[in-house]
Amino acid sequence: MPSGLAVLLVLLASPSAAQEPHEPPPACELHAGPTRAVVRVIDAETVLLDDGREVRLIGALAPRSPDMSPDAAPWLPEERAEAALRHLVLGSSVELAFAPRRRDRYGRLLAHLFLDRGGERIWVQGDLLSSGHARAYGLPGSFACMRELLAHERVAREARSGLWSNAAYATQRAFRTRTLLRLRNTYQLVEGRVVHVASTKSRTYLNFGKDWRTDFTAGIATKLVKANPAWAKSLAALEGKKVEVRGWIEYRNGPFIEVEDPSQIATVEQRARPKSATPAGPSLSSERGPALQKRKRPASKRPGAVDL
Repeated sequence: MPSGLAVLLVLLASPSAAQEPHEPPPACELHAGPTRAVVRVIDAETVLLDDGREVRLIGALAPRSPDMSPDAAPWLPEERAEAALRHLVLGSSVELAFAPRRRDRYGRLLAHLFLDRGGERIWVQGDLLSSGHARAYGLPGSFACMRELLAHERVAREARSGLWSNAAYATQRAFRTRTLLRLRNTYQLVEGRVVHVASTKSRTYLNFGKDWRTDFTAGIATKLVKANPAWAKSLAALEGKKVEVRGWIEYRNGPFIEVEDPSQIATVEQRARPKSATPAGPSLSSERGPALQKRKRPASKRPGAVDL
């Protein structure tokens, strides 16, 4: 761990929906960045800082209109999400925190944002997710804190608030392959029963139909399998179970999702958790001192937000 960098460790109370109970839960670990002011909200997941840099709010995927035509009408879920983000951050000082990957392919910073308002510490991504203005997601190198992100998303999902009350964001059925193919290049949650789990040298496949050439499939690269051995052993047990997979729909023989992190897969039983199963509060750790120093935070009905 680099010397002098403040690192955020969040210890979570319940096992991840994508992790088996015997596998140690991953810590939420972020590297602290600078504090800057937000001068403009570009869209529902991107802001402009006072130093001219753009920040994409990694982990919280904002809604986009399914209508991509030039004369498309304004999309209400997107407008509401942008308004919520503007209310949270515009004109405010925000602290940035980073996972290992710090930029996207467009050169924008990939960061988590935090601010103080009225004495309460606010995790911007967590607030957007728990109010139903975004869905939890990750990118390669930026899947940090998925357990916390999913916990906040679950608050809105169970309450059917925000985008979760909109049919455009309903969970898709794995057997509806034509619908899935129409949704190519979009982020979806797909639910179905795993018919067969197969492995090759390059991938492990979760097949949701008898014909892998046409049915929905989730693919897991061998690199990810080797990096998560305990989780990988549990994949064979998914045969016959109802499973939810989240990710971008591709076409590979049939509709396909590339799984790049264990958090993208959950059995329906794991997903439907008791509402009381919320993450514990965070603590701050730094190499400047071995002791954990906890910050007090006002009581909140929402899951414990990440703190810096």
